[in-house]
Amino acid sequence: MVKSYRGIAQETPTVPKIPSLIVADYMATHLVTFSPDQSIQEVVRKLLTRRISGAPVVNDRQELVGVISEGDCLKEVVKGKYDNLPILSGKVRDHMSSNVISIDAEMNIFEAANMFLNRRIRRFPVLKNGKLVGQISQKDVMKAVLKLKSATWQYR
Repeated sequence: MVKSYRGIAQETPTVPKIPSLIVADYMATHLVTFSPDQSIQEVVRKLLTRRISGAPVVNDRQELVGVISEGDCLKEVVKGKYDNLPILSGKVRDHMSSNVISIDAEMNIFEAANMFLNRRIRRFPVLKNGKLVGQISQKDVMKAVLKLKSATWQYR
């Protein structure tokens, strides 16, 4: 008779899978973007068509260079009224906000939530290796939290 020296096989305990808690897993990735050379008229048309209030501005290398919003476009409308020029003229580069706060794709969603509270901004562009890869909103963070069970609220 042959005896085994391996001993009794024990089952490996199953560890519950912890959902990912990073921004990259909850951000929007199919974004409307603009280039600095586009006209304000194109921006207004696309914002209205897509029913959005603003969008990132990127260069040829997909690097974030600014954000253009309805408010930026309204400034051009008001300027045109004072100059008696009812058309939307100018380029995105002339009206966009270039001092943009972005977050990293690997940031924890709870850190992102804290940034939303501290900065009072509704959405942040998301960068990875200096390139725009998405956008996360307060609503995206709230959806992520709803998917978690209170026992799994752990940092990654």
